[in-house]
Amino acid sequence: MRTAYGRDVSREIELGLSAVLVGVIEGEHRAVPHVLTLPGPELPTRAFDPERHGTLEMSLRDWVESDTGHTLSHVEQLYTFGDRAGGEGAHHVSIGYLAIVPGRERLKGQDWRAWAQFFPWEDRREGVPPTLTDLLEPRLRQWANTSNKRDRLRLSFGLEGHPWRDELVLERYELLYEAGLVAEYFNDRGQPVPAELAGTGRPMPRDHRRILATGIGRLRAKLKYRPVLFELMRETFTLFELQSAAEAVSGQLLHKQNFRRMMMQSGLIEPTGAQTSRRGGRPASEYRFAAEAEWERRVSPVRFGGARVR
Repeated sequence: MRTAYGRDVSREIELGLSAVLVGVIEGEHRAVPHVLTLPGPELPTRAFDPERHGTLEMSLRDWVESDTGHTLSHVEQLYTFGDRAGGEGAHHVSIGYLAIVPGRERLKGQDWRAWAQFFPWEDRREGVPPTLTDLLEPRLRQWANTSNKRDRLRLSFGLEGHPWRDELVLERYELLYEAGLVAEYFNDRGQPVPAELAGTGRPMPRDHRRILATGIGRLRAKLKYRPVLFELMRETFTLFELQSAAEAVSGQLLHKQNFRRMMMQSGLIEPTGAQTSRRGGRPASEYRFAAEAEWERRVSPVRFGGARVR
């Protein structure tokens, strides 16, 4: 069937639910944020079955928990995404969800990938990544000078005196896509990917890297006004582990003493009286979420930005 504008609208539309499942795994030197993927790599996606589930979230929770064995502590809908690629066949539409898997020790035996594989420019804990300074920034500046996108470039990538805003993950990816600096730009057009773009992150099919960028940006933004970070932790944790998880998600270092002072003053955690040597060295005190603060844990802001190392 064609509309009055001559466009073919007869293509079948497939509606899927795509999950950005986030967890934090403790590395040898620091915590590393991971996302669960399927071979490809791509995000776990299933078709929505309205006859089986009454709501989209119920459907997502059901198949994710059934397929992975993980109980999700936090689930929220992101956006609806339609793939950019043309061609024949069904048009894929995905409703993206952010879901958090708590407890680092459980993230084993599945295809958990560090999200830095897909966005190597987003982790600034060891300074500005060379991928950005040596490869992307010069090409972005050249592109912006010829397409009048300089303001977007400065704001998104924190250039020329503008601050780096960690939550603008999607905005940065979209600029790179528009500039032809990620593989998906060429894949969507059926063109070969230039060899020099091998360092711009692993591509994903359809809109999956955009969905992932949206999920990371949403999680980072929530750190600024809701203590969603706690959903990533095991039942008991040290202050070092809590700070390490915050730094892993935000991709930025936090001032140790300021962070600890904010946590102790928040009323959201309490000491267990026990100590642990999980990381070796001197035993560290363990904490847990204060039972009487369960409601505050869900609604009270903990502004980690105040502890950020500038």
